[in-house]
Amino acid sequence: MTEHDYDTQAFLSILPNPLQEALERLNRFDELVEVVIDLGRVPEARFEFDFVPLSEERITRADIDAVVKKVGEFDRDNRAGIEQTLHRISAVRNRKNEVVGLTCRVGRALYGKIGIIEDLVKQGASILILGRPGIGKTTLLREASRYISDTLHKRVIIVDTSNEIGGDGDVPHPGVGSSRRMQVPTNKEQHDIMIEAVENHNPEVIVIDEIGRVEEAQACRTIAERGVELIGTAHGNDLGNLITNPTLVDLLGGIQTVTLSDEEAQRRGTQKSVLERKAAPTFDVLVEMRERDVLAVYRDLADVVDRVLRGFEVRPEIRRRTSGKEFTVEPPQQKVEAALTISEEQPWEQDSSMRIYVQGVSQSYVERASHSMHTDVQVVRTMEDADIVVLSDALANKKPFLTERAQALGLPLYTTGKNSLAAVKDLLRRVRSMSVDRDEYRSWIRTMREALISSTSAELPYANAFERRLQHRLAERLGLYSESEGIEPFRHVVVYPPHVKSAPHTKEEDQ
Repeated sequence: MTEHDYDTQAFLSILPNPLQEALERLNRFDELVEVVIDLGRVPEARFEFDFVPLSEERITRADIDAVVKKVGEFDRDNRAGIEQTLHRISAVRNRKNEVVGLTCRVGRALYGKIGIIEDLVKQGASILILGRPGIGKTTLLREASRYISDTLHKRVIIVDTSNEIGGDGDVPHPGVGSSRRMQVPTNKEQHDIMIEAVENHNPEVIVIDEIGRVEEAQACRTIAERGVELIGTAHGNDLGNLITNPTLVDLLGGIQTVTLSDEEAQRRGTQKSVLERKAAPTFDVLVEMRERDVLAVYRDLADVVDRVLRGFEVRPEIRRRTSGKEFTVEPPQQKVEAALTISEEQPWEQDSSMRIYVQGVSQSYVERASHSMHTDVQVVRTMEDADIVVLSDALANKKPFLTERAQALGLPLYTTGKNSLAAVKDLLRRVRSMSVDRDEYRSWIRTMREALISSTSAELPYANAFERRLQHRLAERLGLYSESEGIEPFRHVVVYPPHVKSAPHTKEEDQ
């Protein structure tokens, strides 16, 4: 029996016979994510993009008790496993502490998937893998552990909080190679075990899954300062989430508000209060898992964070797995030649809509108000993607870092004391006054194209902060570098062809 067959049979064996037969008839085990069993409900098999009922009969107490008996003892986090496999069974309990539901998660060791980040691992970089739950972070982490220990022959210690990396039982799963594994009794003790691993077992690499507490972030910093390489994961969609997460921002070096002198503020062209990084990031590289086979890579994380805090738009390197071990790499910069093929209407269609970052105000009100007022508004997920920030008064007072972040990015900030449709309409009337005329936008494109063709710099007319932000975005799309010069109200954007202006000055957004 192959390892794959063993894992499949081990998973099926804990389920009631009717569910085993239903899964065998479906014959989709390679796609299966989890089986959900809840008391009084129909059992479901969940796949990445759909789910299938496994029976018309509802789950009884006897069904759940039978599975619990086969699985054995649950830990304090209500998790259990199957010996020598990567499967995880999590319990849902009622107020009497009785198990009334089970999530039976399929765990797999997928060999050969390390290729997409193999070059980063070979460099010895500390890597943080970011992504939503269930997207495959732990699978990539497990494969990295095996590759580093077996191919690079480094001493690897896995701090395995819930036995997801190395599997259940005292003998680690073959999927981690020769990596050693330290189990963690409870989540709250994870940071202590991380420090113990460094002090007692002389590792060259520490592998840690689901960094989620301040203590764990601090332990990561301590480990990094001792010269140990780190490979870890955290929940989050993108870099912007991490920067605004007060629990995990220390992984990026932490953020503090600094007050500049009048001279320094004038030299930088910024306000006196700006956001700056406190210390060196714990990790060297950030990998965003945007989809299971699509990764965004940010190299030199210290420089990336600095550029984001100063308002620059940072573009990652995109890697897409095509088939097997093959993948493609899209560099972060557009090719300059592509700019000459873009029509004047294409960028306008993208920039004519107002991009709004909303917090504390109902998104549905924003969408309804924009529809009734015939205003082209797009609600974005991160502040970095926005043209305008809208906050409720209560949230602006409760979370001042949001206001500081908007100021550091040079974004117009609007607040409202009421979360109502009428209040949102009033906001949009004020916002609409900032829209850019189409003819004026076309003139920006012509000026930038002339700079590109003639290989010289070009100055755009004086503009407000919102217009300059659109100009910077347009310049980047056309393959030009741009920066703002001058002092308000005579501040303007200057664009440069790539060979005229060096890369470190890529784009200075107004702050």
